Amino acid sequence: MIDTSLSKKKDPDQPEISLPTLKSQRTKMGKSEDSEKKKKIKDVEISVPIVYGNAAFWLGKKVSEYQSHRWTVYVRGATNEDLSVVVKRAVFQLHSSFNNPTRVVESAPFELSESGWGEFEIAITLFFHNDVCEKPLNLYHHLKLYPEDESGPMSTKKPVVVESYDEVVFTELSESFLARVQNHPAVTFPRLPAGVTLPPSVSTEDESKKKRGDTKDHPLSQWFLNFSEADELLQLAAARQQVQAHIAKLRRQISLTDGQNQQFKPL
Repeated sequence: MIDTSLSKKKDPDQPEISLPTLKSQRTKMGKSEDSEKKKKIKDVEISVPIVYGNAAFWLGKKVSEYQSHRWTVYVRGATNEDLSVVVKRAVFQLHSSFNNPTRVVESAPFELSESGWGEFEIAITLFFHNDVCEKPLNLYHHLKLYPEDESGPMSTKKPVVVESYDEVVFTELSESFLARVQNHPAVTFPRLPAGVTLPPSVSTEDESKKKRGDTKDHPLSQWFLNFSEADELLQLAAARQQVQAHIAKLRRQISLTDGQNQQFKPL
């Protein structure tokens, strides 16, 4: 489990964005429901990078204080690809003060929008297609409405954005599922073992439906954070340097303490 705060250089033209957090980079899921019935390919796993979070706009001083923000909570592909090839539906559990606090989204994009004034934890449950995994994935996101710098002025044009990254890993998958997703951009596909070949993938999705499922042209896409692999490597390297510097500091302190102890050691 990695929990590393990431910092980015501020740009005056960019929104007030709360710093993202890299949460568990690899969440390994169980085997698929039909894995015992269909031919499995051993020693192969696929990963699906996802991002979940929220974007919140302040609506200004003229609105009711109880409806001060318009926000959207969502689960998207890390590069804004359509997740419906893997995810069947998403369930968002809101605060009990909302009407119908359990919201079920049956198709991509997996998101919902609401208005309010308070921040609270949202439980997100992802259900996968039967040939992917029978076990749902539970995520937890703290809805963020207000910028970290509460002393600064709020803007109706600059949203507060908080996102987390997770790489969901699936194992013991059927040959039919692998064939279905082998060319899908939302899936990080592995090198197959020697001698293993898959039948050609056949797209059963309507192209217009697939287009609606991705978030590349989403109204909020300009505010989405970038979780590219290169950025992550740089951020992890920076975090590693901080840890190494802290270790070196502790070693110096220990060495200094040992030296002091030697001075007071009885003859």
